[in-house]
Amino acid sequence: MTASGTNSASGVDGSFSCWFECTTGCAGRWPLTDVLYRCPKCSGLLTVAHDQAAWKRVGPAEWKARFEARAHATEWPFGSGVWGKREVVCPVVADDNVVSMFEGHTNLFWARRYGAQVGLEDLWIKLCGNTHTGSFKDLGMTVLVSVVSQMRAEGKNIPAVACASTGDTSAALAAYAAYAGIPAIVLLPRDKISTAQLIQPISNGAITLSLETDFDGCMKIVQEIAERDGIYLANSMNSLRIEGQKTVGMEIVQQFDWEVPEWIIIPGGNLGNVSALGKGLLELREMGLIDRLPNLICAQAERANPLYRSYLTGFEQYQPIEAQTTLANAIQIGNPVSYQRAVRVLKEFDGIVEQATEQEIVDAVVEADATGLFNCPHTGVALVAFKKALARGDISRNDRVVVVSTAHGLKFTDFKVNYHRRALDGIRCDGANSEIVLAPRYQDVRDAIFREIDRRRG
Repeated sequence: MTASGTNSASGVDGSFSCWFECTTGCAGRWPLTDVLYRCPKCSGLLTVAHDQAAWKRVGPAEWKARFEARAHATEWPFGSGVWGKREVVCPVVADDNVVSMFEGHTNLFWARRYGAQVGLEDLWIKLCGNTHTGSFKDLGMTVLVSVVSQMRAEGKNIPAVACASTGDTSAALAAYAAYAGIPAIVLLPRDKISTAQLIQPISNGAITLSLETDFDGCMKIVQEIAERDGIYLANSMNSLRIEGQKTVGMEIVQQFDWEVPEWIIIPGGNLGNVSALGKGLLELREMGLIDRLPNLICAQAERANPLYRSYLTGFEQYQPIEAQTTLANAIQIGNPVSYQRAVRVLKEFDGIVEQATEQEIVDAVVEADATGLFNCPHTGVALVAFKKALARGDISRNDRVVVVSTAHGLKFTDFKVNYHRRALDGIRCDGANSEIVLAPRYQDVRDAIFREIDRRRG
């Protein structure tokens, strides 16, 4: 055994095991290397379950020591924020089959100035977009593509991997599949993603199909392709994705020296992310690394808010909707696959669901950007939820709050450019900071500079 706790020849530690099982309680266990997305008995979604007794034999102090020693290491594959926790994520993939870009370990940004403006000193932004393809999707995709790599190494016929996407999933799948040498197929809703998101899978060589429908329409088609044609499905209904994404919550706690913040706020679209966040935190508690859970808020755009509508009924009623066009296009989803998973997590955490209008999203992004951040619109949705909870008094002025930023703002420059050019339809652009075009003359430049300084002083 190496110091990292794995067999050096294969990277597989037989001390730990995991399997698929049904989220609704049907009996049965299935290997992660089976091509399986739903329970064969009831068609419910699956989850990855672990031998938690094996976790407890290690003990909290040893887990902390292992995770700390591996953080940012160069020993393959432990430098990854995901694979540094491989025993509790996916212990069944050999080192040679791990497909990793050392994802994770994204920074916690102390939003000191922004927090002071809104009245909360201990406000942090978890910048999940500071990763290879610019979004948190890398965390789940490294696990999924690694398992596919393991399956292919074992002789299983997996001709390609495929996903429907609103932009970020397709970028992550294309990059990780290209790195592994596995063909990738992405289905995108035509003209509903940013230029930056579109060019990512194209650049990584994925077969890129723009369909004249929305995300839900793309999702329907890709599921049919997976069922009929043996293409491996890479959307978050595949619970392998959840296993990688659950490390966001684990990482947040680790970055605070194993102290749990009072609140974590996360945007929700297909709802795999909030489900994963909750799963990771619950498992940390099971391992004895934490003794309490944070409060959770899941935030949705008002134009794509089926979870919020259900929350208003106490989750007694749920109705898929046709999502309307929203600036937060990555969460423009009316029939989220992981709805049931998300509800279970939110009930466990006594969580809150909030929504944000288009104007609120824009205003929150612009306000935070002016303090040094560079937010995607989905982070804006979460910031709106944060401000509403703070105003209601749900969040105390002394609480520690973490807002999960799911993607890098550079993936959404179209939105930002149009705002600062006052070209967003139906949106007030009161904070627009337009470029000043001048002739190259000293006096003109000087006058413009001091005129702007005086104006901004108010």
